[in-house]
Amino acid sequence: MKLNDIAPKIKKPARKRRGQGNATGNGTYGGRGMNGQNARAGGGVRHGFEGGQTPLIQRMPKNPGFRNPNRVESQVVDVADLEAICKAGDKVDRAYLVKAGAIHARKGPAKILASGEITKKVAIQADVKVSKSAKAAIEKAGGSVAEAAEAKAE
Repeated sequence: MKLNDIAPKIKKPARKRRGQGNATGNGTYGGRGMNGQNARAGGGVRHGFEGGQTPLIQRMPKNPGFRNPNRVESQVVDVADLEAICKAGDKVDRAYLVKAGAIHARKGPAKILASGEITKKVAIQADVKVSKSAKAAIEKAGGSVAEAAEAKAE
């Protein structure tokens, strides 16, 4: 089999050739209508031109400020969520949170925030970020937060 032997299952009609004389059915104006900007060679308006009306792109508001392309979006887990998914004495790390369904496995890092209350004693491992107020709430309940998580917090 050769590439030039391969044919489509259905024949495609030949594209319409414009401006090929009167015998083609496109003669005189070549499918461009009569006179005017679009009938001329190189004629037509630029992309986005709306006939002198303020173009859509100019009517849209600007987004002020700096948008950091390297921003890392953390997945938020509240201490109230830990209260619901953990048992007393559990060691909580990223894998534990993924297994519990609190975070997505392939998205950004996990961070525990202090929304809600916790009464269970849990140990937070080093691969999870913890806010200062969440750390205080966990330690108040008798739990612990690993040192590496403190360095990453904030």
